[in-house]
Amino acid sequence: MIRDHSGNWGMDIGHWDWVPGVGLIAMLDYYEAAGNPEVLFYLQGWVEQNKEKAKGTKVINSIAPFAIFPALSRLQDDVWYRDEAIRIAEWMINEAPRTRERAFEHTVTENAVFSEQVWADTIFMAVLFLARTASLVRSTKYAEEALEQVLIHLNVLQDKSSGVLFHGWNCDSADHMSAARWTRANAWVAAGIPLIVKELAPLVPIPDELTMRYEHLITGLIGYQQKDGLWSTVMDQPEFYREVSGSAGIGYGIRKAMDLGLIARDDRNQAAADQALAAVLSFISEDGVVSGVSGGTPVMRSIAAYQEIPQYPTLYGQGLVLMLLAETCRDLGE
Repeated sequence: MIRDHSGNWGMDIGHWDWVPGVGLIAMLDYYEAAGNPEVLFYLQGWVEQNKEKAKGTKVINSIAPFAIFPALSRLQDDVWYRDEAIRIAEWMINEAPRTRERAFEHTVTENAVFSEQVWADTIFMAVLFLARTASLVRSTKYAEEALEQVLIHLNVLQDKSSGVLFHGWNCDSADHMSAARWTRANAWVAAGIPLIVKELAPLVPIPDELTMRYEHLITGLIGYQQKDGLWSTVMDQPEFYREVSGSAGIGYGIRKAMDLGLIARDDRNQAAADQALAAVLSFISEDGVVSGVSGGTPVMRSIAAYQEIPQYPTLYGQGLVLMLLAETCRDLGE
């Protein structure tokens, strides 16, 4: 992840956007599990080298790198990280575009506009940062906003029958567009919600609705897990290719949620997490490259179009697998 991949969109960590952001979040997760001081040193250096790049147009999808700032503020006792986190949190609450249902509109750095669209990705890319900043500064205002965003996203994206999530929701047309049950969208929420709840629980009550919806999500996801332990890139299309980043993110989410008591540590949940881990390991090469990862994916025009997304190594693929491995080490006490 930290090698020079300049110019390679999927693996280039030297720019400010969601792709390197997921990589950084994963590195911090690994540091917190393993305590390797070299990782912390790298994260500090990355911020110093790239912080000027954050001064461009603020969009929801490029908030992700800021999610490491609250931890760096605590670990380094550095008020600069704290002040920057507050600045971005205030922008999110007061200025970030919202849909008519008050969800953060999923804005991106690319030359594309998704007006009135709600994407599952936002939970991990932006709401996680807001929850961590709420915890850092003990702000119930930030905490309540983060909690509201989680509930809004679940309300508009969750399929009531299966419990899993659609990729996106269009507030203009009041539909889920192509209505794809895209695996990585589900991974962003499966992995993000336990991390968010961990930050918010000391500040605001976590409503039963959130817990019940999350349990319904995990039950639904396990129902779509294939016999090989992975999920297809669109999970209710078993003939579609298996997608490793989403599978790793779901496996991580199940493990993290069990550790936090958000879901039960029962045989079904444990078996699903173990099967996902075993399957993902086979996609890691000897030099650490994770294969089987689908490229950047907006809400596609049709379900069939998701099968056309190419696969190649990415920082978010590396990152979600790293998080799964780090969480497994926590479970094993290693």
